[in-house]
Amino acid sequence: MTLDASILFSPFQLGDLHLNNRLVMAPLTRNRATKDTNAPNELNARYYRQRATAGLIISEATQISQQGQGYAWTPGIYSEVQVAGWGKVTDEVHRAGGKIFIQLWHVGRVSHVSLQPGGAQPVAPSAIPAHSKTFIGTGFAETSEPRALRLEEIPGIVADYRKAAENAKRAGFDGIEIHGANGYLIDQFLKDGTNKRTDAYGQTLENRARFALEVTDAILSVWKSGRVGIRLSPVSPANNATDSDPAAIFFYLVERLSARKLAYIHVIEGATGGPRDNVPFDFLALRKVFAGAYIANNGYTRELAVETLSQGRADLIAFGKPFIANPDLVERLRRNAPLNVPRTETFYGGASEGYTDYPTLEEAALAGR
Repeated sequence: MTLDASILFSPFQLGDLHLNNRLVMAPLTRNRATKDTNAPNELNARYYRQRATAGLIISEATQISQQGQGYAWTPGIYSEVQVAGWGKVTDEVHRAGGKIFIQLWHVGRVSHVSLQPGGAQPVAPSAIPAHSKTFIGTGFAETSEPRALRLEEIPGIVADYRKAAENAKRAGFDGIEIHGANGYLIDQFLKDGTNKRTDAYGQTLENRARFALEVTDAILSVWKSGRVGIRLSPVSPANNATDSDPAAIFFYLVERLSARKLAYIHVIEGATGGPRDNVPFDFLALRKVFAGAYIANNGYTRELAVETLSQGRADLIAFGKPFIANPDLVERLRRNAPLNVPRTETFYGGASEGYTDYPTLEEAALAGR
């Protein structure tokens, strides 16, 4: 049976925000912020404007503090120049008729001493190395040995999230996505493979979820709940963050997020950028315990997106790499037209090449005349 693809392009009401279609541009780290300030610039504004036909853009992950940075040339939202830079981005997206949320990020242990204030160790729930790689500008390097956060330091990080949420409002964003996925700080607290604490932030489900919920509540003190979402990756082994019973911790967390009336959960189904069935997990059941919208992510094609929406397994579908190479992805999917192939060698760092120079269908047709 051929499914009706029009559902992918139908409008959706996300809280009090009207989206023109069900396509979400997933957060995509591109390492092109201004090198001295980690502030967004005119090139970044052009990149996001090009992709403003997405129903919703979620910005690249944006660090809430210098301590929260894990990769070279990723943008922040903690200085005035960064707020001003993001203001240029949101202005351009809104001028083009788009909607954009900022994804707030603290990488935790997934960092390198060269990126930390004063060359300090990265922080984490527990002093367990990530054994993963990070981009430090000259190339990829092994992540540095982290230290465990002291109990009295945690409120300061929660306050950094609150301040970042305030700055995001000043920068003109339509809402906030909390980055709780892919082995970064919030995910490190959630998962028992990375959290070995014996205090109020460790061992039990309640304790391991405490940091995520404190961050959420801090942001909800600034933004209405209908303008806040969270990204989760229950079974992704990204950055070597794993859990012995992911269903237990993530169903516990999502029930409590639902009670806070968040706009959405944005769920990476399976391994980030990898198999969708790496670990058995009932994503449909997770969707059912959450009262808000469900954004599905990971390896979605046009066909799978239409099928998933048609069967009610998700409300919105996030596309990542296809948006890198196809600024007019919405129109290409609408027409079922061929997609540009992304150039992986230009994903991280650089200038306009592989960033703002991918042609739209119209541009490709003109060039072919």
